[in-house]
Amino acid sequence: MTSLRGIGAIFACLLAGAGMLWGAAARADTQIFPIPSASTSRNDGNDVGLIVPILMTDPDGELKYLLAPMLIKNSIVGTRGTLNVFRYDSGGRQMQFIGSFTERIERKIMFNYTDPAFSNGRYFLNFGGAFFKNATARFFGIGQATPESNETNYTDREARANWRFGIYANEVTQISVSQRFRQVSLQEGATDLPFTVDRFPTVDGVTGESLIFGNRATFHYDTRNNLVSPTDGMAITAYAEINQNIRNGDHPVYSRYELEVKKLFPSESKRAILVMRADIQATLGTQVPFFEQSSLGGQNNLRGYGVDRFIDKNLVAVSIEERIHIARTKLAGVTADFEIAPFLDTGQVFNDFKDVSFKDYRMTPGMGFRGIVRPNMVGRIDYGYSKEGGAIFAGLDFPY
Repeated sequence: MTSLRGIGAIFACLLAGAGMLWGAAARADTQIFPIPSASTSRNDGNDVGLIVPILMTDPDGELKYLLAPMLIKNSIVGTRGTLNVFRYDSGGRQMQFIGSFTERIERKIMFNYTDPAFSNGRYFLNFGGAFFKNATARFFGIGQATPESNETNYTDREARANWRFGIYANEVTQISVSQRFRQVSLQEGATDLPFTVDRFPTVDGVTGESLIFGNRATFHYDTRNNLVSPTDGMAITAYAEINQNIRNGDHPVYSRYELEVKKLFPSESKRAILVMRADIQATLGTQVPFFEQSSLGGQNNLRGYGVDRFIDKNLVAVSIEERIHIARTKLAGVTADFEIAPFLDTGQVFNDFKDVSFKDYRMTPGMGFRGIVRPNMVGRIDYGYSKEGGAIFAGLDFPY
């Protein structure tokens, strides 16, 4: 999914959704919504710029394309130009393309195709690939006790390819198989922080090139009433994955496992929805690259810390938030809902399950603000507080 960061993400989401629904009731049309954007984040610095969502409908008034060119000035890597393109077809099929070029170091090109009702709804199909350079990645070392003073920076240079094929056992249960390829190397970063390769040369995955080939089997059970903006139900996802680090001749094989449970508890009016998420991850093997291990911190867990703040082989995390409806208004003739969402994230990473201790859990309370055009558009800004000062994240989806 594209990341239209900052305050503009909320309004881009709402106006795009409004234009889409308005266009469905009118003749084929093109809607353009220039939107200023401003943001700040723990790792990526400050952004200011312009987003221009362009919505194109077919002769029947259905949204066919969503284009979102962006021009952003970043305090670390300079000016960034980005083009986001979505194509929508019947049956929920969707194609996504992102191309981005930044003044300093960063590059990105990504393609993704999803068909949730392949072959008359019997199967799920997804495939895609990407190449990118993220110049503001951080690494503090392995483990829960890594101090903030250990912070280093590197450019994460990656190439990825993946496919997934699923079979629906019934309306709420899917079993799928997938494969992925990941090429990773660390290069000089864009900040004044120490270079990760100089500070942590002995950590697995830091030096040289890693070539990861993975095979995964996934079980997914989902009774939520909507995949994008649910108000009720639960989802359970479990996977087992066998991976090979082709560049590692001594210990190339390792495995990863995850069990994630999400449950929504709506009030009778659905003006308040309690959402809980529990996540357990495990990695078995030796010499596993650090970027293939479990991590805490970022927009989806432990939101008071920057992305990948804590890294280790295993993870236990619990999050809870209360999504409270505060306002409803009309935008371009459609209804937009606004919510606040106080939350608490907690969790820890560890090398072995015998090391789990309640005293080692990190906790980050915070507050979220969301704009929703149901059923298909969500924009959010979350602020989480931590002992390291807190972090702000924005995106076009719920955190879970």
